[in-house]
Amino acid sequence: MATHSKALPDKRGRFGTYGGRYVPETIVSALDELTEAFAAIGRDRAFKAELAAHLKSFVGRPTPLYFAERLSQRVGGPEIWFKREDLNHTGAHKINNTVGQILLAQRMGKKRIIAETGAGQHGLATATVCARFGLDCVIYMGAEDIERQRPNVEKIRLLGAEVRPVRSGSQTLKDATSEAMRDWVTNVRSTFYIIGSAVGPHPYPLIVREFQRVIGRETLHETRRDWPALPAAIVACVGGGSNAIGIFYDFLKETEVELIGVEAGGHGVSSGAHAATLAKGKPGVLHGSLSYLVYDRDGQVMLPHSISAGLDYPGVGPEHSYLKDSGRVEYSHVTDREAYRSLELTCRFEGIIPALETAHAIAWVQKNRTRYQAADRIIVCLSGRGDKDMPIILTQRDGTKTS
Repeated sequence: MATHSKALPDKRGRFGTYGGRYVPETIVSALDELTEAFAAIGRDRAFKAELAAHLKSFVGRPTPLYFAERLSQRVGGPEIWFKREDLNHTGAHKINNTVGQILLAQRMGKKRIIAETGAGQHGLATATVCARFGLDCVIYMGAEDIERQRPNVEKIRLLGAEVRPVRSGSQTLKDATSEAMRDWVTNVRSTFYIIGSAVGPHPYPLIVREFQRVIGRETLHETRRDWPALPAAIVACVGGGSNAIGIFYDFLKETEVELIGVEAGGHGVSSGAHAATLAKGKPGVLHGSLSYLVYDRDGQVMLPHSISAGLDYPGVGPEHSYLKDSGRVEYSHVTDREAYRSLELTCRFEGIIPALETAHAIAWVQKNRTRYQAADRIIVCLSGRGDKDMPIILTQRDGTKTS
């Protein structure tokens, strides 16, 4: 099995052939400034101490490993454990990254923050830290996502941020990201763009990975401290890929641990209505970096589909693209229906309402339970809670009852 070099990305921001910078000349200097500032905080003990203090007192870390005992008995097969990122402030892993980036923005003297969001969790986390630190905030969100993630939209507005609807293209995460990048190009001197996933031009995939690594560091520490052996596998959903790279990274050299990334299979990967980028895509350039993308029959970047707004993206982070080619991480997919059924099962047997994104990872474990022994332990990164998804869940439930 291939391993992963801790030296990646290289100085050009490349993970093998993936990553890099494919951006207008107007923001190259801003990316250089960001790269320099991020390198500086890596050597700054005071920054690290401040970040750790906020992660503890504001975010609520460390998050626990939780044995989903009744779900494990119901599913059969291995023990299923959750890394409880849903217990973070704002209800998802996204706050780990936004706290880190807002502190970086302050060090750089930026006064205005912009962000994109699909499921609303990154937008909520960004609005939260902007309120905490007193910075102006604009969130770009696809008009379709605004409708299906209404609870998070109202929270974002309550926190004082502006939500700007994006009505172009698919009116989802891809188009929100494009609009946020246009804003940044126009206002680059005053504005800091907090990218929410491990995508975009260098150094963003590196920055997001490093701020999300807290998930994997804690998981590795908790398992070494409390378990007789490391887990048989770690499973995480993959859209852009921030929660997955966050929990995977510190396990990359632990080659006895399988790492499984689960994409959105939508209505099925043969239907054309999915977001299974690594399963069905090929390399191309989107939002400033080279990574796997999914295309339609005309060779255009496809309008993706997923029941979960956070996975409804036609690309993936460049590091995941590299890890697919290297063979260190296995990437799979589950359908909307499979994810919804696993969400219902988790609700009824564990008293936990997971995000629809997370439900994809749980569904993969359920589908592949015979691959493991009863004594094996599988960790699922429970990336977020599902209260944001209630409008979708209720629609799906009512549709299931009448179908």
